[in-house]
Amino acid sequence: MNNSKLVNFLKTLGPGILFASTAIGVSHLVQSTRAGANFGFALVGFIIAANLFKYPFFEYGSRYANATGESLIDGYKRIGNWMLWLYFLITIISMLFVTAAVGAVTSGFLQNLFEITSWGIYATVALFVFCSAILMSGRYGLLDKLTKIIGSILLLSTVFAFVLALLKGPNPQIPAFNPPSIWEDGSVLFIIALMGWMPTAVDLSAWNSLWTLERIKQTGYKPTMKETLADFNFGYIVSAVLAICFVTLGSYMLYGTGTELPESSGAFAHAVVGLYTNYIGDWSYIIIATAAFSIMFGTCIAVFDGFARSFERTIELLFISEHRNNDSKKTYNFSLAIIGLGAFLIIFFFGKHMKTLVDLATTISFLIGPLIAIVNFKLVTSNHVKLEHQPSLWLKVLSWAGIIFLSGFALYFCYVKFI
Repeated sequence: MNNSKLVNFLKTLGPGILFASTAIGVSHLVQSTRAGANFGFALVGFIIAANLFKYPFFEYGSRYANATGESLIDGYKRIGNWMLWLYFLITIISMLFVTAAVGAVTSGFLQNLFEITSWGIYATVALFVFCSAILMSGRYGLLDKLTKIIGSILLLSTVFAFVLALLKGPNPQIPAFNPPSIWEDGSVLFIIALMGWMPTAVDLSAWNSLWTLERIKQTGYKPTMKETLADFNFGYIVSAVLAICFVTLGSYMLYGTGTELPESSGAFAHAVVGLYTNYIGDWSYIIIATAAFSIMFGTCIAVFDGFARSFERTIELLFISEHRNNDSKKTYNFSLAIIGLGAFLIIFFFGKHMKTLVDLATTISFLIGPLIAIVNFKLVTSNHVKLEHQPSLWLKVLSWAGIIFLSGFALYFCYVKFI
């Protein structure tokens, strides 16, 4: 890569890292660790399949923004107001549960790192206020810089823990250990929840388009389609690889040992950090505690920004004419306030059941995934997108396979759950 190409790529780099930061949180640190702890490596195939079959629909967010200069949310309006209203309702439902789940886990790791477990719910309030203040003051520019720092920390620390785990090997299993079946109803429901946020929810693909447009606005540089997709692919590949790392860590530390992770966020965070440090060595405590909090804080602030941007843009398209839309910052700040308050109330009333909250949020995401996948595919193959910017044949084939995959598992979930 020559100097000019490197400079242009660095100008483009950002949305892909934000995507990875969003993904490498609950789906990895919580769900992938639980997958390894409960099933060993039996669910690796499901994790790989989810990353593979969801790939096109996230890629289309970046592709559509580069090709058209507008977000996927604007594209939903092109399909019809009914789709925009549906996306609006999906966003309202999912943003509070998702933010609550992410916030609860992040607050637990915050309390564990700074040894402020006595703060309880006040730590969550402080976290939400801090995230909102950062985003209100700096918006994308500050978020971009902060996420790159956090991303570097989590990548290095996770790889560090993974290598040490490979060198040490798995903890011994208890003699009476009986491996669980992945086809039991309870196991199937967990697998659905795992894939619901692996690497993250399909409906969050609109965030890629919003972040791509904001990066162009920030730098003043319009990247080529190749550069935009290279940025996205970098983040996606990092996210997929780290998912396998966390499954390995969960399997090596917990599988067959008889140890179960607690439900409440504070106890869960303390247990996870304790497992890592007991497994690797007490000297690693501050590294593991800092890395775990960094992972979740990066996810938390990216989730706040992503939902606020998508909520803001949807409100603008539904209720505010382009002529009256002179102060989008007020709409953005209003969105942050709604998200923070709503998520806090969910944590306040249901925070003691953190794992149930995570499963609920991820399951909702999985069930609405097929519809978003179909619409995203329809948008990037429409006449609105120039032919040279439309997906290649192999990506179209993968898209159809992904739609079948997502629809099939959604129907299977409904069968197991309700019949």
